[in-house]
Amino acid sequence: MSKGSFGVMLRILGVLFVAFSFSGLALAQQQDDSKPALNPLVRVLQSKGILTAEEVAQISQAPSASLADQRLAQLLLSKGVISQADYDQTVGASVVLVSQPSASSARVVPAVLRTTVPARNSTLDASLPGAQDKPAAAPAVIPALAPIRVFPVDPAKREGFAPDLKLGPVRLKPYGFIKASAVYDHSSPGGNDFPLPGFLGDSGPDGSPEFHIKARGLRLGANFEWLDPSPKLTVTGKFEYDFEGNFTRVNNRNISTIRSSMASIRLAFMRLDYKAGDQDGVFALFGQDWTPFGSSTLPSLFETTGLGVGFGTLYERAPQFRFGWNHDFGGSAKFKIQPEIAIVLPAYGNVPSLVDNELAFGERQGVDSARPELEGRIVAQFQLDKAPGVAPAQIIGSFVDGKRTAIVTAATVPGAFKSAFPRGATVDSDRKGVSGEIQLPTRYATLIAKYYTGSDLRFFFVGQLFSNFNDTNGLFQGTTGECFPVSSTNPASSGSSIDGSATVLFAFSNPTCTTATVAPQRPVRTSGGFVNLGLPLSRIFGADPQGRNMGWSLYLHYAVDFAKARDVRRFASTAAGSRWKSDVAAATLNYKLNNWVTFSVEESLYRTYALRGTNAAGVAFGLPLYRGTPTRLWPDFRSEVGTTITF
Repeated sequence: MSKGSFGVMLRILGVLFVAFSFSGLALAQQQDDSKPALNPLVRVLQSKGILTAEEVAQISQAPSASLADQRLAQLLLSKGVISQADYDQTVGASVVLVSQPSASSARVVPAVLRTTVPARNSTLDASLPGAQDKPAAAPAVIPALAPIRVFPVDPAKREGFAPDLKLGPVRLKPYGFIKASAVYDHSSPGGNDFPLPGFLGDSGPDGSPEFHIKARGLRLGANFEWLDPSPKLTVTGKFEYDFEGNFTRVNNRNISTIRSSMASIRLAFMRLDYKAGDQDGVFALFGQDWTPFGSSTLPSLFETTGLGVGFGTLYERAPQFRFGWNHDFGGSAKFKIQPEIAIVLPAYGNVPSLVDNELAFGERQGVDSARPELEGRIVAQFQLDKAPGVAPAQIIGSFVDGKRTAIVTAATVPGAFKSAFPRGATVDSDRKGVSGEIQLPTRYATLIAKYYTGSDLRFFFVGQLFSNFNDTNGLFQGTTGECFPVSSTNPASSGSSIDGSATVLFAFSNPTCTTATVAPQRPVRTSGGFVNLGLPLSRIFGADPQGRNMGWSLYLHYAVDFAKARDVRRFASTAAGSRWKSDVAAATLNYKLNNWVTFSVEESLYRTYALRGTNAAGVAFGLPLYRGTPTRLWPDFRSEVGTTITF
């Protein structure tokens, strides 16, 4: 069988995969036609704004009237409408440990793979009386597609979720997902099981097609709450990790390294929310969370290992201290606003070459600037579509301002410049960026989009993964009698940064070669973004909310990332660095079998474009190699099929 036929076979497998999940399992399981009447009190509470449409849908999903009343009581308890004592008298204390979180609370619904129907809490359905006697009923309305929300706008609610575990004063609710997929790449020169921009190296004679099966996307996490004596103060936390990290390289694992991925932290923070009034709240967050700059809007893609690294997604997680204020204006549109400001660990994603720095902190140029990175965002949230089962819309703006410093020690200063820099040298460069993002859910389509522009955004997985470069324009090299402009035949002298992650150039600033200087480092400028359109196929085509066809959805995605061509030309060489733009077009079909199991098929095309020209040193560079031939375009036709189980 030829290598190319693997891609065709995988595409066929994807079609059969989803078809089987629909037809075979639809015949194997029957739906319960009985459905309790909805308590009229629920509609009254919804009309008064106490319950949301999503919460009403949760109550309507109960397989019995008694279970519906229990869910209603749990929601009223979480909102503070009734007290714990009222709840105990009405329902009983034993149910408190297993109640369901509010669908409107982004804090207790983790940002895992969000598909057609929000997942119910399996612990709830399995624990309450009568839950084992009949299957849970489907919602009365098929919900619209909700954006992936990694940031809440609503303040944390005291006892806002019912814990699955209690450890003394700590209330804990675990979550996560298990994911497995089969992947065929038309071209993957780096040997990765996720896409990266092309032209990172020669692809070999046939483009390096590859086939992978991966199961390291396992993600586990837990939400925490500590009950404070003050009813106005809510203390929550989150810890989340996955197995998308590196691979162990020790003697007892060397042979089996490929299946021995290591766990790594994604999120780890605690948060304080204070209710300052009926419509106002303030909060402070300490720990590692998504960055305020650019991370509010994420595309719905099945490939989440890289999630568009170098292809226009822009996101990051980092240690931070974040502070914010939220205000609820109320009204029929439920308009809310939330500005935030944060000091963030300055990180730039450069790879150190010195082992001691790798073991110590990983990289130094950000922290060597001796100042925090400043990031902020502002969110306006409102109900765009008031139909049942539709999440609120958001308009978001964010910014970043940072600085990096490369240090050259006295020992590594070039010999000709030691007298001018007897104690060593430093060189700085700036990072700046802004983003605009929208999330517009409606009953028949959900549109999310992002645009960003800035400089030195490698750490945020954009800018074609370039960071900065040494600018030798207007500099000279030589001696007083033989002083010439810096060029390929008359290069500047070089020294290594203290962590070995960057080369610093030394030259002279005047044509007589008497005034020594360090070549300034310029950040690579970049821009890009994406558009992601989600279509709830089951709702569009009027599927039965209680039938097996209620879980179909389709996502269409396009993203592009540009590094400014002028900057690329200034540091490119004949060997590498001539890529300047990458884009991706993808289509993802999901079938949600039930509240926990989703089957997905994703077809995508990843492309990278190259430049040719002359760099700042006067060196002419050509096109990089693809299949052994200089070319301007690198393509990767990618097929991925798999399943995700959430809990």
